[in-house]
Amino acid sequence: MSRFSQAISEGDGISVIPVLEGDVDALAALAEAAGAEALALRVGDVERARTRTGLPIVARDGDPSTVSAAGADAVVVEFEAVSDEGRLERLYGLALELGLDCAVDVREEEELQEALDRVDPEIVLISERGLGEDEEDLERTLDLLADIPAGKLVVSEARIVSREQVLALERAGVDAILVHGLARDPDFGAALEELVSGPEIGS
Repeated sequence: MSRFSQAISEGDGISVIPVLEGDVDALAALAEAAGAEALALRVGDVERARTRTGLPIVARDGDPSTVSAAGADAVVVEFEAVSDEGRLERLYGLALELGLDCAVDVREEEELQEALDRVDPEIVLISERGLGEDEEDLERTLDLLADIPAGKLVVSEARIVSREQVLALERAGVDAILVHGLARDPDFGAALEELVSGPEIGS
């Protein structure tokens, strides 16, 4: 178990993982202070963020070799992009050989089932990017959760704007969420802290 999977499995409640862009070194320090348990970055920004934080880092882009060389702890492999016969297996196996956690990104039931059959990933990332007009926020995550075997770590990449949404995913059994957009908030630290440790809804 790498530092990334350990952080999201042993943390207190659901882990909020901000996706950083721009001034990533400063934002990384603010994220750690606000209670984030991991960070998501482009592979080219990993080394800069490492100068300001010791938090586990997951990279969404780049192959496992590049991600490992940059100093990240985990890599996301998008099923749709690597569904060619044998490619998913090669990338997933390479990630494990390099000591990386490997989250497989799926968007629909068929992708999830094929990923489970082919590599049986320990971490499943349910991506809500590119939602259809008839899909609501969190709908894809909540629909696919029932098909994920017990014992897997589940990460949701959904449009999160409130503490209430965070708590809804926690109650449903999601282990972590990747949150986009916060890096552009002028009060990034406070906005992240609200998602991480805001009041319980109804309290």
